[in-house]
Amino acid sequence: MISEIRLEAGCSVPTHTHENEQMALVVSGKMRFGIGAEDAPERRTVELGAGEVLHLPPNVPHSADAVESSVVIDVFSPIAEKTGIDRD
Repeated sequence: MISEIRLEAGCSVPTHTHENEQMALVVSGKMRFGIGAEDAPERRTVELGAGEVLHLPPNVPHSADAVESSVVIDVFSPIAEKTGIDRD
């Protein structure tokens, strides 16, 4: 599944997990991803700019913050019923 996500600067996607493998390609802007559980000592932060890609294995907790207004292409395998930006 391929999703185009547009995030305004300051938009935050809270920490979540899903059973799908995910690749996130930042097309434009700048994103900051938190990887790992919120309170875990091994949690790390990665900043990506245009043209950079992040691989997230299944079931890895992660969050995302738009440092700048950004466009991100997310690729999920298998198809995801929800992404982290979905609202219930």
